[in-house]
Parts: sequence; C-alpha cells; structure tokens
Amino acid sequence: MQTKLAPEFKNTADGQAAEAILRKCVHCGFCTATCPTYQLLGDELDGPRGRIYLIKQVLEGETPTRKTQMHLDRCLTCRNCETTCPSGVQYGHLVDIGRKLVDESVPRPVGEKVLRWALKEGLPSPLFAPAMKLGQAVRGMLPATLQAKVPPPQKAGSWPVRTHSRKMLMLAGCVQPAMMPNINSATARVLDAAGIETVVAPKAGCCGAVKFHLNDQDGGKAEMRRNIDAWWPHVEAGKGAGVEAIVMNASGCGVTVKEYGYILKDDAAYAVKAARISELTHDLSEVLPELTPALRGKVKGSAAAIAFHPPCTLQHGQQLRGGVEKYLGEMGFQVKTTSSEPHLCCGSAGTYSVLNPALAYQLRDRKLGHLGDMSPDVIVSANIGCITHLQSGTATPVKHWIEVLDEALNQQA
Repeated sequence: MQTKLAPEFKNTADGQAAEAILRKCVHCGFCTATCPTYQLLGDELDGPRGRIYLIKQVLEGETPTRKTQMHLDRCLTCRNCETTCPSGVQYGHLVDIGRKLVDESVPRPVGEKVLRWALKEGLPSPLFAPAMKLGQAVRGMLPATLQAKVPPPQKAGSWPVRTHSRKMLMLAGCVQPAMMPNINSATARVLDAAGIETVVAPKAGCCGAVKFHLNDQDGGKAEMRRNIDAWWPHVEAGKGAGVEAIVMNASGCGVTVKEYGYILKDDAAYAVKAARISELTHDLSEVLPELTPALRGKVKGSAAAIAFHPPCTLQHGQQLRGGVEKYLGEMGFQVKTTSSEPHLCCGSAGTYSVLNPALAYQLRDRKLGHLGDMSPDVIVSANIGCITHLQSGTATPVKHWIEVLDEALNQQA
C-alpha cells in the first residue's frame, strides 16, 4: 500500500514504522473474515482493512475525528488478522501507532478520560490488591456488572520451599496475585515437581501492557524498564546461579514481554537488554514439552471433559497453538478445543470488556455457546482476563490449565 507521509510524520520513528507496515498491506480483505468486530458490526471501518485506511489517512495529513477514534477504540487488538494475513502485516504495532496519533489530536469526553485514567493507574497499582479484597468482602452487595469483575476469594495454596539448580523467573503480574493467586502458586508447584525452582523478582510489576495499550506509551515503557532492571541481575548471574528462562503464565503478559525488544529498540540504554529479555521469555505452554516426561507418573490424569479456550494473545499474538491440548493429553487429560470459531476472541482483551462492554459480552456469550456445545466439566484458558470474563457468563468452572495439572499432581501425591 503506497503511503505519502505528511511532513510532521515523515522523519519520525512512528511515521517510518507505520509506513513500513503499510507497505506490506495489499488490501485483499482476508482479514475481515476473521475480525470479531467486523463479524458483529459488519462495518468496513470496524475491520482491520478499514482501520488501516483510517490510520493511513491520518499519516497522510488528514485530521482525525471522534469517529476515527471510535473505530480504533473498538478494535480488540486480538491480532487474529495477523494470523489470517497472507502478507505478514503487523497490524498490532500499526494500531498502537494509530491510536497514539489520534489521541494526540482528538480530545476525549471527561467520563472517558476518567475511566481510562482509573484503569491505567489503578490496575497496576499496589492499591489494587486491598481494593479487590474489599470488593470481595462485599461482593454479594455489588451490582451484577461489578460482581462479574470481582471473583470470589481464592486460596493460593502453599509455595514450594525446595531449591533446585534449574531456575526460571516468573512475572507475578499486577492483577493476578489479587484476583486469582492460585495460578502463580500452582505454576510454582508444577515446576517444582519437575525439578525447576520458580523465582519472583519483588520489584517486577505490571508488564506494561495496560498503560501501553491505553495510549500511555511512556508510562508503559517505564514499567517495562523497571521489570528489566528487576530481572537483569538474575539473567546476568551466570550458569548455576542465574535463570534459564522467564516463564509467563498469563499469555497477555507474555506477548508483551516478548515484544520488549521491539518496543524499546530505539532506547540506547535498554535496547540490548530488552532484546535479551524477550529472547528468554516463554509462555508456560512452551515449557510443557519438557515438563511432560518429568511429570509422567507423578500426575493422575482425569476423565473429566476439559474445554480449552486458547487466548488471542497465545494463538495470534504469540502464534502458539496445540501445545496445551497435546501435552496435557499425553498426561491423561481429555482436552479439546471447539471446532466452531476457535480463532475468535472471547471479548476480554485486557481492559476492553470495561471500555466496550456491549461488544465484549456479545463475544463472550458467542464463545461460551461454542464451548458449551462440548458439554465440558471445566473450561480452561491461559490468561486471567479470559478466565474472569468467561466465568462471569457461565456456571461451569473456568480455570487456568496449570491449576488442573496442579490438582492432578496433588491427587497423585
């Protein structure tokens, strides 16, 4: 796609990056077939191709409007279009640039500003945990819309105390320890059973995705640098004392940390470190091939019907498919994915379900309908946002797949 950048963008990093992405687009429209918002709304401007044209117009000097902002806001950034695109268009990076440029030109209503500020400052804040605890204490008195965002209190279980020569860093995350602490402790217990010690750097916090995708890109980058600083001593420690990998049990965080190298590529002080951090980062499912032989015999498989919902950040953002089903199956679990629209987003998409609830709940119910057709005893996923969003619409238990593996490990013990 030919683009003639306006003078104000011609020599900027954002303009040059966007132009390189746009050049790959042949506007074939294959992406519209797998775009969730296009499926729901049927509007060209609510599909990737239409949004690409909107961003192109802005880069060529056309003044964006509130309508431009709305169409970009409606994008889930599920990156399904990247999986579909035959030309390798990096749409996720492009829409981040587009949103940033549009927000710099188009003022938002006060209510929107306040809500977005509360999300980007509140979710990564140390105050989130006590606020969640308070919400859980009065959960029964909350309106249904808030109850959906406040899961019942969950016990984390014990953290392993053994030490091992093999060590992996784990990002605890910002909301996960408060909302579903058992995911982290279950991860540590499973890795411990396979002879791997889980290390958590106390000064590491939010991966940066919340602020970055709410157009506070400077704030997001500051959180990324903080994490790199917290992890770097463990990375540099060397063989025997250092870590061999950074393991992510939230696919939304994983896709972001894997892109630290790209996001900070122009940062002279952090570019090399960021690239190394991204190289070391693996989704938890990527560790399964070596966990499986180590755990076989220690895990008691289950005859329960398990439906796996692969998050978009796993199957599209990280391009990881099939691993969870394959390796849990080898350990005796009955895991299946739906054959109906398995590629479509569940509607959680980070803060999307708060900012665009009508579309988010349509997608949730559509996803739960397909999962429900399999009559599962439990639904599992790989990202806390998907787990809490899906659970808000079904009585079927929704868990992280590592929790199911941990439960089977404990039964065998």
